[in-house]
Amino acid sequence: MAKTEQIGKVNLDLTYYSGEDVYCDGAVEDELLHIARDYAEVEYPRVIEEAKSWEVLYHLSAQRENIVEWLPVDKSAKVLEIGAGCGAITGVLSEKAGSVTCVDLSKKRSMINAYRHMDCGNITIHVGNFQDIEPSLPADYDYIFLIGVFEYAKAYIGGDTPFETFLNIIKRHLKKNGRIVIAIENKFGLKYWAGCREDHLGKFFSGIEGYPDGGGVRTFTRHGLENIFQNCGIDEYAFYYPYPDYKFMVSLYSDEYQPKPGELSMNMRNFDRDRIVLFDERKAFDNILREGLFPLYSNSYLVVLGKKPDICYAKYSNDRKKEYQIRTEILPLTLEMLEGRADSVLGAAGIRPRQFVVRKSPLGRKAAEHIRNIEAAYRKLKDRYTGGELRINRCKLVEEEKEKPYIELEYIQGVTLAELLDACLERNDMETFLELFRKYLSMLDYHSGKAVAVSDFDLIFSNIMISAKDAAKPFDGLVNSVWTLIDYEWTFGKQVETKELAFRALYCYLLEDEKRNKLDLDSVMLELDVKDEEAEEYRAQEKKFQHFVTGKHCSMVELWRLIGHECFDREDLVERRRLDNFQQRIQIFEDRGQGFREEDSFFADRAECLERDEQGVLYLTWELNPGVRKLRVDPACKDCIVRIRELKWNDRELVRSGKNSVLTTNGTELDNTGSFVFPTDDPNLVIDLEGQIFEEKNVLKLCMERSLLERDIALDVENAAKRRFRL
Repeated sequence: MAKTEQIGKVNLDLTYYSGEDVYCDGAVEDELLHIARDYAEVEYPRVIEEAKSWEVLYHLSAQRENIVEWLPVDKSAKVLEIGAGCGAITGVLSEKAGSVTCVDLSKKRSMINAYRHMDCGNITIHVGNFQDIEPSLPADYDYIFLIGVFEYAKAYIGGDTPFETFLNIIKRHLKKNGRIVIAIENKFGLKYWAGCREDHLGKFFSGIEGYPDGGGVRTFTRHGLENIFQNCGIDEYAFYYPYPDYKFMVSLYSDEYQPKPGELSMNMRNFDRDRIVLFDERKAFDNILREGLFPLYSNSYLVVLGKKPDICYAKYSNDRKKEYQIRTEILPLTLEMLEGRADSVLGAAGIRPRQFVVRKSPLGRKAAEHIRNIEAAYRKLKDRYTGGELRINRCKLVEEEKEKPYIELEYIQGVTLAELLDACLERNDMETFLELFRKYLSMLDYHSGKAVAVSDFDLIFSNIMISAKDAAKPFDGLVNSVWTLIDYEWTFGKQVETKELAFRALYCYLLEDEKRNKLDLDSVMLELDVKDEEAEEYRAQEKKFQHFVTGKHCSMVELWRLIGHECFDREDLVERRRLDNFQQRIQIFEDRGQGFREEDSFFADRAECLERDEQGVLYLTWELNPGVRKLRVDPACKDCIVRIRELKWNDRELVRSGKNSVLTTNGTELDNTGSFVFPTDDPNLVIDLEGQIFEEKNVLKLCMERSLLERDIALDVENAAKRRFRL
């Protein structure tokens, strides 16, 4: 008999629920349930900022939806989401599809999902083990989503081929011509080579090494996934490459449209754990792209099993105010797209199939007006720059649905001005750099003397595409070239000084890549004639602009800083380890009548006279050379506390306290148990052997405990000991 609960309009089916959540992340799920039940979705950004928690960000961030938002799911679609969890993508699926059926093992997570989307009347959540629920599911789903789920098949399916078995089970519930969508980490993702821990096990290099420690999770390379698909008889599929990864995707690439060098710069996103930075991922990605190896090293995959969607690239700008959140996508052109569209940007540009078109769409009702304003900006900028050398990329507004307008722009091929300037820096060609910059200024300045109330505030170098007028002639960006402004989203109805726009372009150019720091900035600034006070004013203006775009909420970079997981530089780690090893080294000096000298000393580890037990107790045993009168043992090269457990000469205990003590130190004694504190980076224990009987073979044994300290702590301990003895 079916058992159900209702949370708002969402139906929870508990027929197959065992009564116990065997999968739980602990107290954070109680926190998430409280948030979902007691806060509106519009409050989530503030809650995330205040929580400063990876788990809260991961489960509640609206950016989690990006991974599926771009897919062509419409209101006729019937959707199955397996492993829905706390509902990170359930909401956007509900908004796009006719019905959404969720399956999840955890009741608490399902309740979080239900409270988040309690106003959605097209969601049903089945709680329980998928294998128990699966036989009752229908076989007519248009889409089946496995977002961060497929990697767990080994843990709950079992058998020799769990991934194939799982996929074959899923296929039974798919309508003819339906699609299965899988999002999963790539075990060879560049971030793992560069020092990020494996997402599921939290260990370095687990996936790269083939999961030597076992466990129930497995991620794959593209080749590994393709083998599974082929074993299941699936030969129609398309790979997409979410960046930085599928969890917080900003950009989505495909085999048809891959990133260009310089694009992949958002690599410091270790929200979940501390990481090491073994190399510069941006530079490594650039090299990988030049070698055509991006599919091998993409951090994540999004695979669509079934007919390939039209979109070959998507970029999300939802790290902004709601009013400015948009999606930019690139689609390959087809004859169908051109038919009946002679007045569109496609027809006007004379574009033919096998080329691309760019679309910009709002990510919500509030951003619809922003899209319309871009088309208006095109007309105003075109009027201003007509007759000049700067071409404005053609734009057409399409309003098939009033609340969902979009614009179409030409896809312009060529190189950006930023790329040309980079090439100049690489070959130390400052002369050509300045020539390009002067041409940029000249184009920017066109009609600036007239009362033209329009300026593109974002007229930066990467927004200018330069292509050859005549492919048969030489091209260097200065001659035989067409300069096109490809993106003018931030155009305002006012006149902005040319030098302010150029200063901002230069400012952004330098911030985007540290390799550009080699630029001789003084010579460029001379071209602008910007005074120090003006530069300061322009920087302040830039901060205001960023606040205008993002609003009062934190960006993802700011959230990363708030959560606070560290990035450890490899050089710092090596130096720290070297210093740590040095500070822990024990040096032994032998006085043969000439005092303690470096040439009569050795390090205990090199002399192999040092042992350490599991509790960290140190055992020093060495045979002395004849003629040694005194010994000096430096227990460390840093402030420390030392407790001497044992001091023996030829297996006879030496006196180490009182009037007949053989032991003196430059430390302060803490008690009568042989403990000393040393507020110095040159601590020493001196052992006087003058009164000892020397035999043919003489062995000294020293057993001690040692803890290194910071100087202020060592001084505090010493002062406390001195006060105690005075009392």
